[in-house]
Amino acid sequence: SGIRGDSLVQGCSEVQTKGWLFAAPWDLNLDGRSLVFADLTPEELVQVVRYLRGSLGVPLVDASRAKPSDNCIASVDVQLPAKAEVLQFLDAGGARPPREALAVLYFGNQEDPNVTEYVVGPLPVPTYHRDVTVQKYGGKVPYHRRPVTGVEYVAISALIQDELRKAPRFLAACCASDGTDLAVLTTAPRGFKSGDRSSWFVIFHAVEGTGYFVLPVGLEVLVEHGELDISLWYLSQVFYNGRYFSSTTKLEADFMAGLLEVIRVEKPQDATVMGSMRPRRPPGAPGPLQFEPQGPRYSIRDNRVTFQGWSIAFGMNPNTGPRLFDIRYRRERIIYELSLQEALALYGSNCPGGMSTRYLDGSFGIGRFAYELVRGVDCPYTATYLDRHYLAESDVPRTNQNSLCVFEHDAALPLRRHFSDTQSLYYGGLRKSVLVIRAVSTLINYDYVWDFMFHSNGAVEVWVHATGYISSSFFHGRGIDYGNKVGPHTLGTMHLHHIHYKVDLDIDGRARLAWSRGFFLSLVCLGAPKVGLWGMTCVFGGKNCLYSWDA
Repeated sequence: SGIRGDSLVQGCSEVQTKGWLFAAPWDLNLDGRSLVFADLTPEELVQVVRYLRGSLGVPLVDASRAKPSDNCIASVDVQLPAKAEVLQFLDAGGARPPREALAVLYFGNQEDPNVTEYVVGPLPVPTYHRDVTVQKYGGKVPYHRRPVTGVEYVAISALIQDELRKAPRFLAACCASDGTDLAVLTTAPRGFKSGDRSSWFVIFHAVEGTGYFVLPVGLEVLVEHGELDISLWYLSQVFYNGRYFSSTTKLEADFMAGLLEVIRVEKPQDATVMGSMRPRRPPGAPGPLQFEPQGPRYSIRDNRVTFQGWSIAFGMNPNTGPRLFDIRYRRERIIYELSLQEALALYGSNCPGGMSTRYLDGSFGIGRFAYELVRGVDCPYTATYLDRHYLAESDVPRTNQNSLCVFEHDAALPLRRHFSDTQSLYYGGLRKSVLVIRAVSTLINYDYVWDFMFHSNGAVEVWVHATGYISSSFFHGRGIDYGNKVGPHTLGTMHLHHIHYKVDLDIDGRARLAWSRGFFLSLVCLGAPKVGLWGMTCVFGGKNCLYSWDA
């Protein structure tokens, strides 16, 4: 049987769906209980900011214009209740846990500047807050550990522009530029020892409408930006073509004295720029499209999607990205939490910016930079698109429209099939379809496509696809030892991605736990040497397991 679903309310925004929503006998009626995991609404975010402004007893500057020497609200997100409280509520008829928020504040206008975290509640009208910083981190969080804000990036860019003006002849010779049409790219972390707050910035040709990340000019600068007073920030080193200089003034002096070899990198023209995403030829015939004959076979209510026995509560952490909770298959909870936690990229190069880069993308905001999805490209035309709300570096909530999509995907592969041509003639087969929850985060140069896939046979699959642009260095010296030459002056640096997920399995209840006390590998021969069959043995949780493959 089916019910018509023309307008389904999803927490704080309306979700439009079309067609028939088919109910299976194992579909759950949770009566809004999944809202215990829901992201904060814009109204709740406003209430938290209002409460903090009136209750902390210190002046708070809007983070969108706050200087390092100010106090500000850096971010606000939902504070999820403890798992035991949630399960008591979901499974045992317990009271609904109080709804709370986690607020991160930068206190720069204090005798001892620091980062402090408060739990604020209950929502929607807060009446209390408690400091959880020491509980979470074992002590105060030093101020230098805070991420760089947008205000600070603007100040750093202005500082670099001022310094580049001190080397006009060098810039004209190396880059055919006066410095105003160049782009700067940050690296991370902010130094090499605790207490540092300095960053290498790599300089590129900026061409409107294309990725500047593959157009380095060979110039990099090290900015010291640890002082609370922005006017005290300065450039401590300059790097060009394998050499280090104490300042742009010294760089200009060496160039004028003929002591510096300059490699001229012309600014590319729009028609020839490397890395342009403009189509190179007119579009051909349209490609195939997915079609839902009777509308979507999944349904979305509040923050929960149901599909052929699956039930999943979904959300988005502004820092760490997509998060799913209370994942059930045919009424049985199999995963309490499946969430992205961090994306790490490590680079190598013979330039200081590249060789020192270790990006922890959560510090930039994996969920915060999950922007609007394009129908028919990022997700199918027929997908359901959902808005996400967040508060970061501003006192005003912001909305990334259509930044999460849900759709059923035909895998174009049978889940199982057999054609019998012995004894009796018959065929049996079953189409393979999968529910996909997707978001795409643009983290400077990379676009990460996050897929959470739920198969009709009860399997769960997680994919990440990396696209966008590579992060590059200027090609000089023995650059080929650190990557591949992808342009006349561009080194595609070798790098490594680590994607970290949290998976809290609750298969057949919480009592069934898997523990690992060690993981030891050894190769063993499973047959005669000429067969070439090898395996890997391991000890996992005190039990032996064996994997084999053909050599």
